Amino acid sequence: MALEATFRGLQVSLHKLHDSLNTLQVGIGDKPLNDEAALADGLENAVLEAMGVLQEARKAALNARTAVGPPVDLDRAWRALTICQERFHDIERQFAANLVSYEKLRELARLGSERGGEWLPWAGSTKQSIEECRQPMEEVSRTLAGCWQEIAEHGGATSVSVRTTNIGQRIVARRSEETDVGYERIT
Repeated sequence: MALEATFRGLQVSLHKLHDSLNTLQVGIGDKPLNDEAALADGLENAVLEAMGVLQEARKAALNARTAVGPPVDLDRAWRALTICQERFHDIERQFAANLVSYEKLRELARLGSERGGEWLPWAGSTKQSIEECRQPMEEVSRTLAGCWQEIAEHGGATSVSVRTTNIGQRIVARRSEETDVGYERIT
């Protein structure tokens, strides 16, 4: 089913973004030990925050994927996908403002050139890892759009879903002959 495959693709793309952010976090954490830099700490905090929000997006994507499995519940899928989309937009904003902005990349290059030594290769590899996060972010954006398209296509089809639950007591109606015995032959 295309619906399930599209939502499975969303989970895969979110996983790839997680891997890229994790690689970036490991690289940032591998900063030179003999010196501290506020920029390095700020970048590390930004990545950790993005990974926390990404975890929320992944959970919402899992809920959405579950909702499109049999039996399909488009309303639940729509709500979960909305949460996933909102969390992803938060990640995009954080990424743009705190990691890939011109100012941050310029500060990173300046840190490497001013301090030299181990900071220069660290700054270069950190910049490369930041750049490598762009492609997975674009892939998540595309798969989210595909999920919305699938929901729109399936939502346009006429469908009825019925869900029953048994709670309470069983009520049995008596036959009318047994209850109206006293009223038969009255004129």
